Amino acid sequence: MNNSGLAVEVSKDRNGTDQILLRNPRGASAKVSLHGGQVLSWRTDRGEELLFTSSKAIFKPPYAVRGGIPICFPQFGQRGSLEQHGFARNRTWIIDENPPPLHANDACGKAYIDLLLKPSEDDLKIWPHSFEFRLRVNLTADGNLSLISRIRNINCKPFSFSIAYHTYFSISDISEVRVEGLETLDYLDNLYQRERFTEQGDALTFESEVDRVYLGSRDAIAIFDHERKRTFFIKKEGLPDVGVWNPWEKKSKAMVDFGDEEYKQMLCVNGAAVEKPITLKPGEEWTGRLELSVVPSS
Repeated sequence: MNNSGLAVEVSKDRNGTDQILLRNPRGASAKVSLHGGQVLSWRTDRGEELLFTSSKAIFKPPYAVRGGIPICFPQFGQRGSLEQHGFARNRTWIIDENPPPLHANDACGKAYIDLLLKPSEDDLKIWPHSFEFRLRVNLTADGNLSLISRIRNINCKPFSFSIAYHTYFSISDISEVRVEGLETLDYLDNLYQRERFTEQGDALTFESEVDRVYLGSRDAIAIFDHERKRTFFIKKEGLPDVGVWNPWEKKSKAMVDFGDEEYKQMLCVNGAAVEKPITLKPGEEWTGRLELSVVPSS
């Protein structure tokens, strides 16, 4: 479960759900809940929180926590018959004490935890496919955060799924932020019935509600926060699409687990596989990887 010299602590939250605190020698940390297999916190070695969580977030199952990094599986959004964003973010995961080996570099010098989700009988009634979803959350010596997902079909027939790491980044002010790496890409706009458009700007900036899925993106995206003078870098593998979401004022006021003005302090940028669902034959496994880092910028 861990590498020597790096801290991995298991405790319980106020609802009795296990959560895992990862800490590196410099003092950077990440907190992961077994509710949803969800990263709830990612802090620098100065204690600065990098992920947004709403002050009105509901931490009690079966609700998904509004913030951190919810995992959308096996459905993204309302693109299917399941509940919004699928059920993985609302289920209780377990610690995987004996996971199949990953590449040695995925453990060396990192504090990490391995989690596992299998479908319950109730899950199989609404989505009749047997799977094993293994998640490793890594915190590196440099304070970078990575999530590695391995999804295996243990069914006797193929199935298809969508997936997204619905990452809520903490920002100074939505009007002071720009996203680079999406220029010239086609995107599906959820505010216009998923109509397809092409990004025209050199960088994406925000003046109103945004709810888009950019298609076939490059594997590196940057979020520049001018006021806080820092840049988030998002690297991804196996996740060709990028979701970008900010609810803006009107939608914020309609959400019970979100503050009226909190849209100003958050931006979701998601590594995802949405447009072309992933299909696994019996016994096949898919691997996807998201790596997050932050650096000072001038």
